[in-house]
This record gives sequence, structure tokens and C-alpha cells, in this order.
Amino acid sequence: MQTVLVSGKNGQLGSELLNAHVSYPQFKFIFLDREEMDLSSQTSIAQAFDKYNPDYFINCGAYTLVDKAETEKDLSEKINGENVGYIAELCKGLNATLIHISTDYVFDGNNKSPYKTDDKTNPVNFYGQTKLQGEQAALAKNDKTIIIRTAWVYSSFGKNFVKTMLRLMNEKEEISVVNDQVGTPTYARDLAIAICEIISSDKKEYGIYHFTNSGIISWFDFAVEIKNLANLNCKVNAIPTSKFPTPAKRPHYSVLDKSKIVEDYGIQLRDWKDSLKECMSYLQPIV
Repeated sequence: MQTVLVSGKNGQLGSELLNAHVSYPQFKFIFLDREEMDLSSQTSIAQAFDKYNPDYFINCGAYTLVDKAETEKDLSEKINGENVGYIAELCKGLNATLIHISTDYVFDGNNKSPYKTDDKTNPVNFYGQTKLQGEQAALAKNDKTIIIRTAWVYSSFGKNFVKTMLRLMNEKEEISVVNDQVGTPTYARDLAIAICEIISSDKKEYGIYHFTNSGIISWFDFAVEIKNLANLNCKVNAIPTSKFPTPAKRPHYSVLDKSKIVEDYGIQLRDWKDSLKECMSYLQPIV
């Protein structure tokens, strides 16, 4: 039985993989949290690899504080960049496949059509730079690497836009959400299942892939749908990004072209509204 080692056990994607993996009993999944595998420490990473000798390593852990990365540069670069290269080296030594999760933030957001996997990268913030560094290091150091870029991830686990909107809409009579940043949400459960399908596949295609749900919306559109599904009365106002400044710049257009992952691995893409509705069904009791 092949061993699948997963970092970031308590994050959104790690938590969803923990739920999804029971449907794939042909693999032995081992999930590690930050205390069991500290992605900022090469010693900790090496100890985990020595202990478990994985056939697959799914790197769900990352430094994801986009604004804080502008000041915590050393830590974000170590976790998202340098140590991803180190993980890839360890995978290479074991002839293991690395599945590494990356982001739409490797692009500058100036496209007018969905970003293809081979489009030119040009991050507009430091977080995006570190994630691109990690991609490049992983691909350079292990031929058996699959990069999955995703965007706007949410889940019934952890902190995310959906939970924040539900909280604010319950607390306030009106809120404002930017309407000039366009992309597609990703339900982490759908991504977890896609990853399990990839490792279960007889095909062995490596390289860069894109995965989100289907559809093209703004954050404002996303918030309005959350409001409607939750039957809340809060008024949602559309505002430009210029009215909501953040330490890290965000790309205005983040839509990813998913055709490659569909063609190579037969992954089915769900409409973002269907996935949101499913996730909200888990959240409603606590709203």
C-alpha cells in the first residue's frame, strides 16, 4: 500500500482531505499538523520524511497571510519558497510524487481571458513572489511534481471569506465588498477530491495545473450569493478596490483556465454556486 503524507492537517484543504481520504482506502494517508511537521524547519521536515518514507507528499501547508507577508518576508519565503525546494529534493530521493498547492497570485491580474498554466507569471505582492519561488524550486528539483494553482479557497473549516461574510452580515445592517476584483471561488472539498482522483489515476502527468470551481464573479457577487443562501437582510454595497486599501496589492483578474486538468485527469468542475450551497449547508447550524 502506498503512503500519502499530507502537511497542513488543520488548514482548510488539509481538513477536507482528512474527510475525503476515507473514500480512497487503497492508500495509507498520514496527516501532520504544524507541531508534527514544521514547514519553516528543514530539520522537522526531514524527520517526517525519514519516519514515513512517503510515496506521495501533498503540501497543503503554507504561509497564507497575504498582507502580513509584506513584513514577515523571511518566514513567508522560507515556508513558501526555500523549503518547498527542500521538500522536492526529499521527494526526489524517495522517488516520490510531490503535489504542491500554489495560487492565482503568481499572476499580475492584467489578463482579459482566463490564465493558462503556461502564461507569463508576474506576482504583484510578496506572497505571490514566494509562491512562485516555491513552484520553480519544486519543478526544478523533482521531475515527479504536480503544481496545482487554485484561488479564493473557502471551506466549512478554518478562516475564510464565506465565514467572515456570514459573521459580518449577522452583526451589521450593511457591509461593503469590492466589485473590481474578478475570479472564481474554490470549495476546498472539491479540490481535495480532485487531488485524490489525481493520485488514484493510472495517468502520470506532471507539471502545472489549475483548479477552481467554474464561473467568473467578483467578491461582491460572491458576498451577495452568500447573503441570499443564508436569507440575511444585510445590505451589501459594491465598492472599488481603491476604497479598501490593503498592505499587499491584489490582482484584479484571477480567473484560471482549468482545461488542462480536465483533459489530462478527467477532473469534473462544479459550478461555484452549487459548491457554495453545499458548504453553506454545513455552516448554517452555526450561523
